[in-house]
Amino acid sequence: MSNRRVLVTQRFFDDATIRYLRDNGCAVSIAEFAPGQADGGLSHDDLVNLLDGFAGWIVGHAHVTRELLKALPDLKVISRRGVGYDRVDLDAARDLGRVVCIAAGGNDASVADHTIALMLAVGHRFRETQTRMIEGDFSILTGRDLFESTVGIVGMGRIGRSLAERLQGFRCRILAVSGRDLPPGVAPNVEITNLDTLTRESDYISVHAPLTAETRFMFDAERIAQMKPSSFLINTARGGLVDDRALLAALKAGAIAGAGLDVYVSESDPTYKPVTEELVRLPNVIATPHAAASTVEGLARTNMVAARSVVAVFDGGTPLAECVVADGRRA
Repeated sequence: MSNRRVLVTQRFFDDATIRYLRDNGCAVSIAEFAPGQADGGLSHDDLVNLLDGFAGWIVGHAHVTRELLKALPDLKVISRRGVGYDRVDLDAARDLGRVVCIAAGGNDASVADHTIALMLAVGHRFRETQTRMIEGDFSILTGRDLFESTVGIVGMGRIGRSLAERLQGFRCRILAVSGRDLPPGVAPNVEITNLDTLTRESDYISVHAPLTAETRFMFDAERIAQMKPSSFLINTARGGLVDDRALLAALKAGAIAGAGLDVYVSESDPTYKPVTEELVRLPNVIATPHAAASTVEGLARTNMVAARSVVAVFDGGTPLAECVVADGRRA
């Protein structure tokens, strides 16, 4: 039998997906990590030692470099249990004949739900209210409705569109910036506009763009200064889309009303760790630890999408087109 060994370096990998891989002839190994450790913190040498001899890798946030791929000649397919791929050297994967996949469509619902939760929580000041109640202060703080507000969505991919669907129920005016043309009927009742207009007019801004050289720090000090003083910034996409240092300054100055954050610059740049620590302590910030996709149902869906891509490559086929971000076999 050809090499069908698969290493999973993600927590919460469900039994049904493991059975699927084994039923398709795969030998599955689950990497074990100490509490608080994840594959994103592993060194090059650690990854080489873990992955030596494996043909498939279901990965989380590890950096997949050219050097790593060269050191792992048996590795055929890298399948992300997620949709971002900014930590993967796609050019190297193509050059070296590897396949890189994402779990497209697996976590759209979970992240969209989480985004709505952050909007409601920060708008209604849940954290501030509960903190006061714990201290014995049961006075009422007035919040802001999501209902009939203006919401700006930056990026109309799968998650952005899922968010727009949910906002229909709140009778929101929805503004959006999209890097691609949307097919007719895909996003009804959404006004496509430019980023300046969206920033100035939105009560809630939710960022759902990919992280690229062009989008890095798209919400910098200048952009945040264009927001309404009563508005909220939500980021469940990638930390580098928002300059967290500029966001911290704006929140402390009262330039905007609050923020809901699931991702942080410090995830990729340790020099921002003090900024993250200060942000999550602010009373008008609702923060979660890059957990938007981490529901039981969402993880099961993304696990299976990632696994199906691995099996497709092992079988000599092609994974779903929306899942493939690099295919060096076509070079």
